[in-house]
Amino acid sequence: DAASAAALAKSSEVAIVFANQPTNEGKDVPNLSLPGNQDAMVEAVAAANPHTIVVLETGGAVTMPWLHKVSAVLEAWYPGIKGGDAIANILFGDVNPSGRLPLTFPKSESQLPHPKLATQPPARPGDMKPSFPGARFERNTRQFEVDYTEGLKVGYKWYEAEGLEPLFPFGYGLSYTSYAFSDLQVTPGKSPTVTFTVKNTGDRAGAETAQVYARLPEAAGEPFKRLVAWDKVELAPGESKTVTLAL
Repeated sequence: DAASAAALAKSSEVAIVFANQPTNEGKDVPNLSLPGNQDAMVEAVAAANPHTIVVLETGGAVTMPWLHKVSAVLEAWYPGIKGGDAIANILFGDVNPSGRLPLTFPKSESQLPHPKLATQPPARPGDMKPSFPGARFERNTRQFEVDYTEGLKVGYKWYEAEGLEPLFPFGYGLSYTSYAFSDLQVTPGKSPTVTFTVKNTGDRAGAETAQVYARLPEAAGEPFKRLVAWDKVELAPGESKTVTLAL
């Protein structure tokens, strides 16, 4: 009920909207929109209260047409039985969030390498048969082809190679503090390394995930950078650490 939610939000100091995207084996999502009119719910609440936070409990990326109207988005994935405690610890600032996205969130489905998924062909007479003696009748799975035309441009490499700016890139994540990188040095050779300094420039302790990306020479025909090294660095306020990573 978007109207009653908006009315409650208007009389509240802060509005928190929990949105979900249920999935399970054999039940893929038809698109990247939040199901069940949830986008309209977020829009209505955000219009009533500028201090709106959206908590996403999803199995993958979703589109966010309301993003510019809300104050914050927390991606909790499927957090499990203790998810409520974990989410509360983040929202109330008892824990400094330090997660980073393990996949890319596109701005729209048009940015995907396959905006339309291949589907299993319609059932034909004779497709229904028992899967084993005594079993109920189940549809017999039929083979069909899917062409992965993106080749090596999988995941974040697709957006990089195609020059697409996503909604949130692979490896993205915010924190209640801030970080700065400096003094980048690369040591080539048979066992190349990269060295740099990470500094916590804010007033909260936190963990920054430093990510190193590299591109192969043009002759390789792979026009994208790839993640080649990373490390999660714990830092107190104002603290600096020198990090050396093997490539």
